[in-house]
Amino acid sequence: MTRLMLISLLVVLTACSDDSSLPQVFAQSQANDVSAMDYIKHNEIYNPEAVIPPQCYTKTQGKHNPCYVCHQSYSDKQHTNQMRDGTLQGSYDFSDVGLKNSWKNLFIDRSEKIKDISDQAILSYINQDNYSPLIKWMKSDEWQGAVPHIQDFEKGAAAFDEQGLARDGSMWVAFNYKPMPSMFWPTNGSTDDVMMRLPSEFYQLEGKTNLDAYFVNLALTEMSILELDETTIMPVNEHNLNLDINANGVMEDRVTLVKRRTHYVGDAREIKVEHMLYPQGTEFLHSVRYVGFDDQGNIKPSARLKELRYMKKHTLFPLSRIRQSYYGEAKEKHFENLPAVSDFGDRGFANGFGWLIWGFIEDEQGALRKQAKQEQFFCAGCHKTIGTTIDQTFSFPRKLAGEKGWGYIDLTKLIDAPNRGEEKGEYLTYMERVQGGDEFRQNTEMKSRWFNQDNSPKYEKIEALESIYPLITPSKQRALDLNKAYFTIVKEQSYLFGREPMISPSTNVFENIDNEVAPLEAAHHYQWDIRLDWSQQ
Repeated sequence: MTRLMLISLLVVLTACSDDSSLPQVFAQSQANDVSAMDYIKHNEIYNPEAVIPPQCYTKTQGKHNPCYVCHQSYSDKQHTNQMRDGTLQGSYDFSDVGLKNSWKNLFIDRSEKIKDISDQAILSYINQDNYSPLIKWMKSDEWQGAVPHIQDFEKGAAAFDEQGLARDGSMWVAFNYKPMPSMFWPTNGSTDDVMMRLPSEFYQLEGKTNLDAYFVNLALTEMSILELDETTIMPVNEHNLNLDINANGVMEDRVTLVKRRTHYVGDAREIKVEHMLYPQGTEFLHSVRYVGFDDQGNIKPSARLKELRYMKKHTLFPLSRIRQSYYGEAKEKHFENLPAVSDFGDRGFANGFGWLIWGFIEDEQGALRKQAKQEQFFCAGCHKTIGTTIDQTFSFPRKLAGEKGWGYIDLTKLIDAPNRGEEKGEYLTYMERVQGGDEFRQNTEMKSRWFNQDNSPKYEKIEALESIYPLITPSKQRALDLNKAYFTIVKEQSYLFGREPMISPSTNVFENIDNEVAPLEAAHHYQWDIRLDWSQQ
């Protein structure tokens, strides 16, 4: 049967079927010559359970637990994440569709595919700017959505000053945060950065830009998300704001401490600081990049973006409304309904918790394009349906606390701080619990560098490190090979089948799940807080 005939058959069968029959149709007809773009072009659903990421199919042998990083049950009734999915550490609570691993790129051998790509060719490719052309296109009549523009953004750190503020005056601010365990370690194939921006009233006083007000409001947001009573800040003038920011009873020209307040300051003075929630209108910009190099050969984010991800909080839900949304998630799962999101095209897709989300990814020529609905559905797995996030975000809760944390991401300035409530470094603890340097437990370079023969971490060697940089960055050759592996996915446009830059086929991943067998024994379940204890930094 030709590919065209097969696709035609899929269209006919799907048109005659309700949603519940779709998995059976595709299970019988996923031929190797049906490309990811065939599914998109013909509006055929390839993976209705794309919210289940590839990592969920990792073999754990009942004791090697990478699952705890995503699945948590916070006991605090005031915590804004009420998903309470910690039980998933010990249960394959998948739909019938989800029991089959649809991420078939995990099983592709790319070692042969990358042999014809020279080191110089891939370096030239990742050093090209594909962000500026995206912004130019977004400012045309072809795009009706938001335009998250930062001048010289492709240059990474150079686009921001020492305090993290974008040099173009756009009021985007970068912050230094500890990447989530494994998934955004450069040794596993990607670098990234995150910026945030509060609405204009948060950086204005009497209608004029006021950086003192902005720094204070950013600090108040940080205290809200991290549940702090105070934090350090870049020096601000209390007379400028006519407020006693450090609550010491004295008005001073230069203060570097902010105490918790009930309301924001400046033109946002009427807006209440909500517990563990961002203000309405908050924006996040997240770029996922190749593993690049500076002039000295050190790892840094590349100029080229693999993806650009943008979020904006369109509605501030109170905690009662958030609980209803989580209840709705649980109800849908109980009745075995497949997950869904509301997609508004150029206006983004709504995750049901007050956020609109946009995703852009490389086309076959390397230009950034809007992700197709199926491709973007993948994002809902992290920003909608897991229990570890705070107000549906990862990075800001992991910001280096206080003044030191404002600035473009710099791994050399971060130690392996423990999670709240724990003593050992977070990454060391992760490596101990997973017995590997990635969720799939097959990063051989990490194994050779940081693990003993019995798969235990080299504790003394890791604890002696002055920063996390040497721990989670790859050798130059591994970085180049991972870049090449992802480049082959770009040329295939096979994102529906998986985005992980795997060089060799995964051998430690299930192709099919037996949900009668628990993934992890009870003794290997862990309570975990996404936030960090920076007291030793």
